[in-house]
Amino acid sequence: MKIVLATSNKDKVKEIKEFFEEYEIYALSEIMQPFEIIEDGTTFQENALIKARAVFAKLSDEQKGEFIALSDDSGISVDALDGAPGIYSARFSSDIVPHPTDESNRAKLACELKKLNLTQSKAHYTAAIAVASKFGEFVECGYMHGVAIDKERGKNGFGYDFMFIPDGFDKTVGELDLATKLAISHRSNGLRAIKPVLEMLKEKFKG
Repeated sequence: MKIVLATSNKDKVKEIKEFFEEYEIYALSEIMQPFEIIEDGTTFQENALIKARAVFAKLSDEQKGEFIALSDDSGISVDALDGAPGIYSARFSSDIVPHPTDESNRAKLACELKKLNLTQSKAHYTAAIAVASKFGEFVECGYMHGVAIDKERGKNGFGYDFMFIPDGFDKTVGELDLATKLAISHRSNGLRAIKPVLEMLKEKFKG
């Protein structure tokens, strides 16, 4: 069984490959020409399934006999912002810049907190991990709770990692070493939750 990820995001690919060292994993761009997927779901779970389903559908019949498609839809939800940016985390600053980046999204988060005269707020990360295969579709979620802060700290990671302090820590995710991040992150928790599905599918492929 081989896994094609519904992303070519180098950071996500690296993180998933490091978590699932025992699997043969490919970035989307290694298997096919990346294409636009309209993520019009209303939850992380729906969007993750939309991506996995779209990539699996693009595989050739031969590839479907050996590949499954795995996708991740993740983001941060900040209590003081009524759960925003949530599923819009990757394009949070689209009202400010035409092509949102991690940097512009973090800048907007800091700005929104400061508008409320806050330096921090309770928040949580969600990661929905979806799988599409010839044996069916599956989705599981992982979470990481903590606080979002109005300043960036650290140099490791991506997304909002530099502005999120997990419960039980005094450092942002961006200040933590990779081993610690892999142990506690929302994506790792989601991947951990989907692992029994992968094990089941691996046995089905053998059969």
